[in-house]
Amino acid sequence: MAVTASGWETDQLPGGTVDAVVIGGGAAGLNGALMLARSRRSVVVVDSGTPRNAPADAVHGLLGLEGTAPAELLRRGREEVRSYGGLVVAGEVASAAPASASTPSASASAEGNDPRFTVTLADGGALTARRLLVATGLRDVLPDVRGLAEHWGHGVVHCPYCHGWEVRDESIGVLAVGPASVHHALLFRQLTDDLVYFSRGTEPDGDTRARFAARGIRIVDAPLERVVTDREGGIAGVRLADGQLVDRRVLAVVTRMLARTDGLEGLGLPMEDFPGGMGRRFSAGPAGVTDVPGVWVAGNATDLTAQVGASAAAGALAGAHINADLAAADTEAALAAVRRDDSAA
Repeated sequence: MAVTASGWETDQLPGGTVDAVVIGGGAAGLNGALMLARSRRSVVVVDSGTPRNAPADAVHGLLGLEGTAPAELLRRGREEVRSYGGLVVAGEVASAAPASASTPSASASAEGNDPRFTVTLADGGALTARRLLVATGLRDVLPDVRGLAEHWGHGVVHCPYCHGWEVRDESIGVLAVGPASVHHALLFRQLTDDLVYFSRGTEPDGDTRARFAARGIRIVDAPLERVVTDREGGIAGVRLADGQLVDRRVLAVVTRMLARTDGLEGLGLPMEDFPGGMGRRFSAGPAGVTDVPGVWVAGNATDLTAQVGASAAAGALAGAHINADLAAADTEAALAAVRRDDSAA
């Protein structure tokens, strides 16, 4: 077993066809793999090692694991998957697509086949799988404000439930990006009495201004110039275009959330946009089933607002449904074999 540059162990690719390949080793992917491995399925997790919450100090709102460092949570998850025979491979998926031919073993799918998929990694390695679970997560796109990105995950936060307690009673500024920022501001107002709303050209209407005034939220309509860093590396405030510095220690922003799709174009998975240009995700039905037979999606790749606990639960549900689909396919294949033997006798 090799060790990655990040210090975690990576398994070798297996030969032959595995029951499932999980693309993405975050909470959703690992919990889906755990369910499959515990059902005695051969499963391989392919993990690029770039989780969305890497900049965060801890995971919050996760019962029994409150305050766990993200890297530690994933380390434990990889160990748990391996303890049941699953494999976790470090790598990036270069392509994933249906194999050129599928085995006609009459699975539970309406097409009456047991699909196969080829997953090729950036280093040239390849896997063949009967089912796929896409759990690639998403990437956050910050508004184009000078000095903002360097504080991401620390002084710049996006989720009042993930980070709110940790910034309670601080001087918080909300950088507006659209209508969703109004709701965002009201949630952060629950956490501090000192809240400034930088409208950034979004032009809050009269009703919004009245509601903000009632809650003591100050609106700054002047254009922003940059985020100012203090001597300790934290946020000192926001410099306006007229030169004024608005003192703030924390900035909250609604990010544009985009499902990670690299290497998955060959699957032809349907996607959909969030209203107002706030994001783009994979379309999925109950339990993460997609319109592509044999492919499921779980976690932030399809539920852009899911926290770690919700993503893990979605992965577990998808894993259970994948196992059920495989069990149906195995049964149909066994029945077909018996009937062939009977007819040949």
